[in-house]
Amino acid sequence: MTQDHASRRRRRLTATITDLQVAIQRAFLVGVFLPEMSSQEAVRSLDELTLLTDTAGSEPVDQELVRRTRIDPATYIGSGKAEELTALTKALDIDVVIFDNQLTPAQQRNLQKLFGCDVVDREGLILDIFAQHAHTKVGALQVELAMNRYNLPRLRGKGTSLSQQGAGVLARGPGETKLETDRRRILQRISKLERDLKETVRHRETQRKARKRSEIPQVSIVGYTNAGKSTLLNALTDAGVLVEDRLFATLDSTVRRLELPNHRPMLLADTVGFVRRLPHHLVEAFQSTLSEVAEADLLVHVVDGSDDDVAGQIGAVRQVLLEIDAADVPELIVFNKADLMTRSALDRLAALYPDSVAISALEGIRLDDLLTKLADLLERSSVTLTLDIPYSRGDLVAAAHRVGEVIEEKHDDNGIIIEVRVPETARAQFAEFSR
Repeated sequence: MTQDHASRRRRRLTATITDLQVAIQRAFLVGVFLPEMSSQEAVRSLDELTLLTDTAGSEPVDQELVRRTRIDPATYIGSGKAEELTALTKALDIDVVIFDNQLTPAQQRNLQKLFGCDVVDREGLILDIFAQHAHTKVGALQVELAMNRYNLPRLRGKGTSLSQQGAGVLARGPGETKLETDRRRILQRISKLERDLKETVRHRETQRKARKRSEIPQVSIVGYTNAGKSTLLNALTDAGVLVEDRLFATLDSTVRRLELPNHRPMLLADTVGFVRRLPHHLVEAFQSTLSEVAEADLLVHVVDGSDDDVAGQIGAVRQVLLEIDAADVPELIVFNKADLMTRSALDRLAALYPDSVAISALEGIRLDDLLTKLADLLERSSVTLTLDIPYSRGDLVAAAHRVGEVIEEKHDDNGIIIEVRVPETARAQFAEFSR
């Protein structure tokens, strides 16, 4: 390589790095501390907003926790505080101000005028993260639908078009399409996305119904984002799901078959992670994905046991489960990252949650205990049947082996006598030949 060529290459590389640095937005974070919130809760929520901002690709430069007795209808934080923060953000050369609260369209517009830069609320920030991480067709449709529902009441002040192109929070979207500001056109776009999503998930629904007919127990992994759900799925099934130490690294559900210690099969599904105050638009748009959870026979609720706010994580997840009608599904709490926890912390969690299991998915610690616990819980929802199956119904014999645990099998002149333990949901399948 000539010296001149090497010099040009270095200049191109330097220019590329400079462009990347310019593209990273400098963000100022604002949390609001209301009377009904504890100070600890407000601080934790703002800390989580810092992680969300970093995940979105912006740099959290500074933050402010504002104490308010009530929400100001015009600016959320009051005009005096807004002016004070405006001077601070200008001095820090801030590109975007991110609120750890849900702003009304009017509040967002007023704040943008005051700050002279982009203003985004918590919901918009999470939508942006989902837009970056949605890689499948279903995921992209769901995110775009949620973003359009979010943007619809915010059309005023956007100019002649809703351009979703460029760099920065909420400046991108699935397909990075340009949407007309005309409300009718946006509503038409939402209707089309709903139709496309319905058609796209029809195949998934067919697969789900086929799994239901197989009567194999279905277990869904749920939990706070970054708790280690995908790591656990990979550890148990070699699923090869993407694992990153970032919030919302994966959005699309993955289902794998797993054999338990009692040789009974089950289907294990990974799902999208939850956070505090998960945007309602996302819950609605991801209904087809989250229905996997509501239809499960058992939930494996993965919790980061090393986190300072274990109870807050559990509460946030259970709130979302309530929203998607999955609160009544049996739950097994699994405290992950046990390798990062002290013995006293493990004992405390065991006392608070006596039916839980503590593991390390990354290090493979106590995974056998988890599988044994799963087998035991699924066993409780099973029945033992004695079947007299004629030789002509070999399909039922195969089904007994496939969905249940065969305890004893004998042959006589009339057929096959099988004692088998199957899920309660499979009883009807064998009712005709049950003693």
